[in-house]
Amino acid sequence: MDTLQLDLNKRYTFADYLTWMDEKRRELIGGFIKMMSPAPRRIHQDVAARLFTQLWNQFSDKTCKAYFAPFDVRFPNNPGETSDEQVYTVVQPDISVICDLTKLDDKGCIGAPDFIIEIISPGTAKHDVEDKYHLYENHGVKEYWIVYPESKTVSVFLLDAKGEFRLIGMYADNSKVKVNIFEDVVVELEEVFKD
Repeated sequence: MDTLQLDLNKRYTFADYLTWMDEKRRELIGGFIKMMSPAPRRIHQDVAARLFTQLWNQFSDKTCKAYFAPFDVRFPNNPGETSDEQVYTVVQPDISVICDLTKLDDKGCIGAPDFIIEIISPGTAKHDVEDKYHLYENHGVKEYWIVYPESKTVSVFLLDAKGEFRLIGMYADNSKVKVNIFEDVVVELEEVFKD
């Protein structure tokens, strides 16, 4: 039974977020609630599983760790402000790769993952392409992929020396795409997008 009533105009912290014990999926952006789709479509799940499997297999002998949603990534407003009461932004990227393992705790990740993938669903396109793009850029995510299951394409962005994302390329379903920030990690899109 869902009886939790939250004021969407109120600003919340990660500490508040941890108390919400209903089944709804939410993210916090600057303290404000962003409702998420209750469950992604099957194509989203297929693509996410295939991407994650390829990454998981390639990271098994590295110090980096790969995680899939739901996995909380908290972005503190300022360095050192990492307590639950001080964090106003928490998101659940479809896939996150973290190489600085000191960022990991039992609640997820505090600070920017090195690599994030978001898989576009009809209800999340604006949020993933605009809001999260700027959020990830501002917090220093080194590489960001936006995956479009319907068109079977991937847009790859790399953080430049100015701290801004630069489009590296757009890749179609028959491409092998290198994860730029890692020496030898390649994703085969034909496998990701197979029917």
